[in-house]
Amino acid sequence: MKTRLVYRCQECGYVSAKWLGRCPDCSAWNSLVEEKETPTFSQPARRMLQFTSEISTLDKIGEESEKRYQTNIDEFDRILGGGIVPGSIILLGGAPGIGKSTLLLQAGTKLVSDGIVLYVSGEESLEQIKSRVLRLKTNSKVIKNIYFLSETNLENIIDAVNNLKPHFLIIDSIQTMYRSDFPSAPGTVTQVRECAAELVNLAKMRKLSVFLSGHITKEGAIAGPRVLEHLVDTVLYFETEKQYTYRILRAYKNRFGPTNEIGIFEMRNDGLNPITNPANIFLQERVQSNPGIAIVPVLEGTRPLLLEIQALVTKASFTLPRRMVQGYDYNRLLMLIAVLEKRFNWRFDNQDIFVNIIGGLKVRETGIDLGIILALASAWLNFILPLDTVVMGEVGLTGELRSVAQVDIRLRESEKLGFKCALIPEYNLRHLPARPGNERYKLEIKGFHQIEEVIKYFGHT
Repeated sequence: MKTRLVYRCQECGYVSAKWLGRCPDCSAWNSLVEEKETPTFSQPARRMLQFTSEISTLDKIGEESEKRYQTNIDEFDRILGGGIVPGSIILLGGAPGIGKSTLLLQAGTKLVSDGIVLYVSGEESLEQIKSRVLRLKTNSKVIKNIYFLSETNLENIIDAVNNLKPHFLIIDSIQTMYRSDFPSAPGTVTQVRECAAELVNLAKMRKLSVFLSGHITKEGAIAGPRVLEHLVDTVLYFETEKQYTYRILRAYKNRFGPTNEIGIFEMRNDGLNPITNPANIFLQERVQSNPGIAIVPVLEGTRPLLLEIQALVTKASFTLPRRMVQGYDYNRLLMLIAVLEKRFNWRFDNQDIFVNIIGGLKVRETGIDLGIILALASAWLNFILPLDTVVMGEVGLTGELRSVAQVDIRLRESEKLGFKCALIPEYNLRHLPARPGNERYKLEIKGFHQIEEVIKYFGHT
């Protein structure tokens, strides 16, 4: 049958008969790539996922105890909700060189005690994989119990799975895999979607746990169609850049555990090492007695962390002042700056403003708004916030302080790390949960309604 040339958007899958600079469907620029397509209108439609079941009521469905395999990498198991569920598909994404292959290889070497592991690489030769395994100082007995394959053809990989019958399959990476019955190049929308669907079918039918490594685009999303993230059970992202010592792994989707949970790893010569007690690691290099620094307790998933916020306000060299932020939402920073200008009549229109959350963590919760406000005020008025004080609270457009969730967990962690005072919204102070045995908080807790009250507390207006 005659083939034809089409142009397919690599972001959303939109198909056009001619090349377009901008996709009409998702508005992405320069995302249409030429592909060869063979019309298949004479063939019946094929389901993306092949497994099915009979109609049944809930009381007739048998209960299975949820068995999980442990990798013994504490942070990794924690993000997954306690381990790996048989038949699950886990997608791991991140920037080049961030440690995706290293983490999957470490997990594979730990899982050999629970079954056969097949590691398939489409990016490295077997010799390169071996040198990397030896660099990780893996036990020689473990090396003999994990199987490696350098292959990109999915049909050959499935044949290897049928022959070896592994319990765990690691694919590095999904963008290098291709199916020979589709003419498009590896990494295109069609190939990524079809290869992922085939691997999902394989995992569900065989109760095979599959790990997929995924490339990311320059915008930070997994390369390929969005349907890839819908097909898999768990989506994990490395958030930090590779220049940071600590690597933050976050669960964006998890059908078998909590979402938005994070794991923290330190990159060393022998691989990624989990940080099992990370509450204080972002405060270890705190600079003493400097304006523009505030300490905030945040919740990442179920884990409390204390972070250092640094702000710098300096005279602008150009007509248009600069606003730069690292680890926090840029638009929300602009909103907080506008609140300060309105409530205190401060002039920032000729000032450059820089805000940084130390350690590379990207914080999405609004509970650190008060910390941003105080760091900016401290830098602008040149006063120093006490080193033993933590602050928390969401700031509204009128300058009011709104409550934060699970304030007791944040206060407990602050106490544990030796802080003496906490500044929180008045609502949280009035609704603090009672501690077991009516135990009192060891730190002094002060509540405020407005940001003006907080600034006045430090002797400024």
